[in-house]
This record gives sequence, structure tokens and C-alpha cells, in this order.
Amino acid sequence: MSQVTSAETTNMGKAPSNLGQVGVIMKYTFLDYFRSRRFFILLVIALVISAILTGVIGYYRPASLMASSLGFYAGWWGMSATFVVALSGIFFGGDAISGEFQNKTGYFTLPNPVRRSSVYVGKWLASFIASTAILTIFTAITLANGLFYFGANVPYQFGESVLFAWFYLAAVLGFTFFFSSLFKSGSYSILVTAILFLFAFNLVQSLVSSLAQIEPWFLLSYGSQIIGNILTVPYPAHTAITSFGPEGRGPSFTTFNVGIPEGLMIMAVYFVVTAVLGLILFEKKEFN
Repeated sequence: MSQVTSAETTNMGKAPSNLGQVGVIMKYTFLDYFRSRRFFILLVIALVISAILTGVIGYYRPASLMASSLGFYAGWWGMSATFVVALSGIFFGGDAISGEFQNKTGYFTLPNPVRRSSVYVGKWLASFIASTAILTIFTAITLANGLFYFGANVPYQFGESVLFAWFYLAAVLGFTFFFSSLFKSGSYSILVTAILFLFAFNLVQSLVSSLAQIEPWFLLSYGSQIIGNILTVPYPAHTAITSFGPEGRGPSFTTFNVGIPEGLMIMAVYFVVTAVLGLILFEKKEFN
């Protein structure tokens, strides 16, 4: 029989370190995502969006998109990137924590020497990696179409926009994890985040900016405007006034465009605040 040293005996009784716990949870959560239907459903959605854009642009060749490479990337990526990011956050973050309560998995995981913070961070990282995989595929298809029409003339603004999309993804996942920690039902958390990102944020932004004439600096959707605005040269002015009626004598509306530093700050604040609040809720919630 092989003998076990005293050091090995001591290590056998120890729980993995916090970093080790995060790595294990991240690995197996990502594998669960990759093997699940939701990953392939979201992948199909991204491919369908890409196929529709490819077919429409290839058939109609709209002048606004085909005039320059920058206009092409603005029309393709600027209109759809935020939608793909929001769907990724909803699919992978909507029930990441609430599923621990709804599916009773927390009853078996958390009584072991596993920190809740490790579970939270590990699941967030797995969601970010899975979402990044979808966004990378969508980015590659966008780039392939751009290379087909304009060759290697890829504007540097597209690279910045892709980077901003990843910042937005982090903020979206922080927000969805907050609501996932708030509810014990995965369906409720998914429904709330879907309504907020697909409808409510944009509706409130339109009402606040157009009717109340107030800059919607407190909305994540406003900060995400930098993803599309960076592809416009020159960068849109902070405010633009549009008047209606004959000779512009009718009612006027002010349109606000967030600057790049402000947009990054909004996304950073949303990520930090919502992610921390989500972790606090998860730490305090009991498995009754």
C-alpha cells in the first residue's frame, strides 16, 4: 500500500481556495451553458440576424451602407450589437442565481465549504465567457462581410465599438445578476430583465429626452449609445434640437447623445453597483 504523507493528509481535509472554487464553478457552469439548448438557441438567433443582414445588404446594396466601410459597419454593427449583447445577458444571466433557489441546487452546493461569493463570481465569469463566444461569432460574421465588400479597409472605430460592446456586456450581466439574485424564480428574473432591456429602457429614454427634455444620464441604454455613435464621423453633438412645423415654428425636441467618457462611466457604475448589490442579496437570502 502506498503511504500518504502528512502534508497530503492535511491538504485532503482542506477546502479549495476561493480562487479555486471560482475556477471550478466557472468551468462547470460554462459546460452546462455550452451543452444546454439556450446556448444553441442564442447562437441560432445570432446567425439568423447575420443571415438576414447579409441577404438584405447583398441584394439591395443600400447606398448609405455601401458608400464607405465606416458607413457599412455603422449600419450593420451599430444597429444590432446592443441587441445581441442584451439577449446574451438575458439568456445567460437571467436565471443564473435564481436557478439555485428554483432548482434546489443551492441546497446541495452551499452546505459544503463553498463560499457564496465564489458561486456568484464563478457563475458571472461563466456567463461572460458564454456571452463573449456568441458576440465573437457575430463580430466575425460582421467582419467577414466587411472584408468581402471593402477588403482590409477596416476602420479603427469598429475596433473601439467592439470594445465598448464588451464593456456593455459586463454592465448587462451585472444588472441581470442583480435581478437574478432578487427573485427566487428564474422565469420572473428572465421576464423582468427581458422587458427592461428590450422595451422599458428605450421607452423611458425616449420619453425623458423627447418629452421632458431631460438628459437620461441615469439609464444604461443611454450609455450604450457610444457603441453606435463611435461609428459616426464626426461624433454626434451632445445635444441636437429638431423643430417641427412650417419654417421650424412648431414644437422642438432635444436629442441627447452621450459622450464616450460619460458612456463608459455609466456602464461602469451600473456594473459595479448592480453586481455588488446582487452579491449582497445572494449572501443574505436563505434557502427556505
